Amino acid sequence: MVQRTEEAARELESLRTFLRDKEIALNERLPPERELCEELGLSRGKLRKALAQLESEGQIWRHVGRGTFFGPRPVLNLGEVEFLCEKCRPTEVIEARMAMEPQMAKLAALHGTAANFTEMRRCIRLCRSAKDWRVYESWDNNFHQAIAAATCNKLLISLFETLNTVRRSTVWGQLRATRLPPKDHQSFAEHDDIYAAIVDRDAERAAEAMRTHLKSVRDRSYAPLFS
Repeated sequence: MVQRTEEAARELESLRTFLRDKEIALNERLPPERELCEELGLSRGKLRKALAQLESEGQIWRHVGRGTFFGPRPVLNLGEVEFLCEKCRPTEVIEARMAMEPQMAKLAALHGTAANFTEMRRCIRLCRSAKDWRVYESWDNNFHQAIAAATCNKLLISLFETLNTVRRSTVWGQLRATRLPPKDHQSFAEHDDIYAAIVDRDAERAAEAMRTHLKSVRDRSYAPLFS
């Protein structure tokens, strides 16, 4: 059992490496499974298990009849996504997040369920254990998505998904100085603070913790754009 687990981890890593080395663009179609099997030396079954893992992380998405695509699944059609990404500046993305997400954290504290809290905690754990920036970014995205889901407000969730699609398109294109996230990455503690406030049902503290986190993100990633 241990040997099979280690083999599966190696197969998954070979797929990650292939996608990274090929520099496939966001929402670009992956090669057909037959070609991937030949390229990676995997059986169809093993490849599909690796693809399923990447899909669960939000790193690829599938469209029946069209194929498998790189990046998070768009909530809009690709034309609308491309239009918004072209029209929105990075500063607009962070401003929109700061307007929306603190209120979402507040509502999550008021309406979130035990299942929502469990998912947030899982995302925090997987952010910390990520061995690749892409993996970290996927679980970071899932953490914020879990907070949105905990609002239990379908309209707000839909609006957040639209914003998040544009946000991830922006993040996906960023170059990183290192392959691995730092072990003391500032967002880890900030996520912990947000989660603790939400679980404590402290709505105001949750909103403030989210606001602090987004200001930190802005200062790290967008400071030159605001200067």
